[in-house]
Amino acid sequence: MAALSFHARSNSFPAESHPLVSEIDEQVCRLRQSQAASTSSSISHKLNGLQDLYGIVDKLLQLSTTQQALANDQKCFNEVLEGSLRLLDLCNTAKDALSQMKESVAELQSAIRRRQGGLEGETRRYLKSRCMVKKAIQKALKGMDSKKSVSSNNIETVAMLKEAESAVVEVLECLLLFISQTSSKSSSWSLVSKLMTNQKPVCQENEFADVDASLKMNNSADEVQVQLKSLTNKSGEEVQVHLKNLQPCIQDLEEGVEWLLRRVIKTRASILNIHNL
Repeated sequence: MAALSFHARSNSFPAESHPLVSEIDEQVCRLRQSQAASTSSSISHKLNGLQDLYGIVDKLLQLSTTQQALANDQKCFNEVLEGSLRLLDLCNTAKDALSQMKESVAELQSAIRRRQGGLEGETRRYLKSRCMVKKAIQKALKGMDSKKSVSSNNIETVAMLKEAESAVVEVLECLLLFISQTSSKSSSWSLVSKLMTNQKPVCQENEFADVDASLKMNNSADEVQVQLKSLTNKSGEEVQVHLKNLQPCIQDLEEGVEWLLRRVIKTRASILNIHNL
């Protein structure tokens, strides 16, 4: 998995830097101040903070120095364009994961409310969907290291575009890790944490992990089968409580990702337009 490269400050720029460069630098620093952004509220806050960052990025792309640098340097243009594609991929991965979990939560809630017979079949479908989401996220994050790059252009506005991209990637990585977390103490979380470098999992509130724990999610198929049989004899009230808590969490994160996806598409279009000037 790509390392979560949180820093106390982003790249340092000289005092005579363009004001927009300083503004982006400040926004990036704010996003990176909280290293352990491992709750749904903190991640939603970071997603909302990206609105200010993209507002400045739009202005930066309108500067003649930025446009000239991208138009005259094909390698630099390709780097920035590939960066926008990287963000699109991560946004779509997060969007698909949240959408799939939202559907699975609704189906399991409906089954618990009906309470017709056991819940083994419905629970198994939820866990299967959960495993598929985790695998898709792990696959997306594993490919991040080879795709990350540092700007080869020494124009500060272009370098800051790459810095802003890096900050957005970190927020999306944090979100994907949050969605895929089963438990800070579980073996499945350790599989995720092995893909990280210099970053230890921190036990924090996680609505996804709460549902997994109430369903006794486990990597062993045999153990899952035994636990599911045990679950059918329970009232399902604990599971229902955690599912109710998870619903608004998914909704908030989904709204943030959908907004971000639209902005990434808009920014990518702006980059392409610069090349056509």
